[in-house]
Amino acid sequence: MSQKEQKINVNNIKNKKNLEPVVMITAYDALFAKLFEEYVDIILIGDSLNMSFNGKKDTLSATMDMMLYHATAVANGTKRALTVADMPFGSYTDERTALKNAIKFIQKSGVDAVKLEGGRNMATTIKKLCENSISVMGHIGLMPQQVRYEGGYKIKGRKEDEAKNLIKDAKALEEAGVFAIVVEGTLSDVAKEIANSVNVPVIGIGSGVDVDGQVLVFSDMLGFFEEFKPKFVKRYLNGANLVKEAVKAYANEVKARAFPSEEFEYKR
Repeated sequence: MSQKEQKINVNNIKNKKNLEPVVMITAYDALFAKLFEEYVDIILIGDSLNMSFNGKKDTLSATMDMMLYHATAVANGTKRALTVADMPFGSYTDERTALKNAIKFIQKSGVDAVKLEGGRNMATTIKKLCENSISVMGHIGLMPQQVRYEGGYKIKGRKEDEAKNLIKDAKALEEAGVFAIVVEGTLSDVAKEIANSVNVPVIGIGSGVDVDGQVLVFSDMLGFFEEFKPKFVKRYLNGANLVKEAVKAYANEVKARAFPSEEFEYKR
C-alpha cells in the first residue's frame, strides 16, 4: 500500500493542525464513499442523511439502527479515509447510554470514531468514551439536534458572551480528549478565535475559512438536494439536473425501443 493509500488515523488528523487543512465530506453508502475517499481525509456518516436520504425535515428522528446501517455501508466501502459516525439524537443522554451506543458503532459498523454534539455539558461523557478507547469528534456552534429546542437554525457567536462560551466549550472538549472539533454555523471571526484557542483541528461548516478544515454534506455540494441551499454551501456540480437528464434520455430510448440496441444484446 502506497503512502497515499495508507489508512488515515486520528493522529494523522491531529497532526494536520497548523500544517494542512482537513478535508471532510459526508457519505451514506459504500458507493459514494469509494468515490470520495481518494480526495478527502474524513468521511462523516452524518445524521443529515435523515433529511437528504430519508426525506425528513430535520435530523431528530434518525435512529441508532438507521445510523448503524449506513455507517456499516460506508465503512465497508472505505479503505483510506477516516470514518466518523454521528451519534443520533437521544443516543448519548447519559454516560452509560453514550458508551453503550458508541461501542455499537465501533463493533458493529467498523467506523473509526463517533461524533456528538455539545460543549462543556458533554465533556464528562466524551472523557468517558475516550477512557474506553473510543475516538471522539466534538461538535459545537449551531447544533442541528437542538433545532426544535432553539426554534430554528440560529447562527452562533453574534454576542460577546456567546463567543466566549464557544471558546470555553472548545477547550473543554479538547481537555476531554476529542481529536477534532466541528464548528458549525458560527461567525467567521469567532470560529477563527476558537481554532486558535485549541491544539486540535477545528473543522468548519458555515464558519469561514480561518479554521483547520472544512466539511460539507455531499448532496448539498454536488447539487443533488434541491429543497434549499444554505448560504455557506458552494455547489461544485449541478447534480440533480445531470441525473434528471440522464434518466430522461434513458426513458426516451426505452419508449422509442432504441435501448437496448444490438450492442447491448446477447447473441447466439
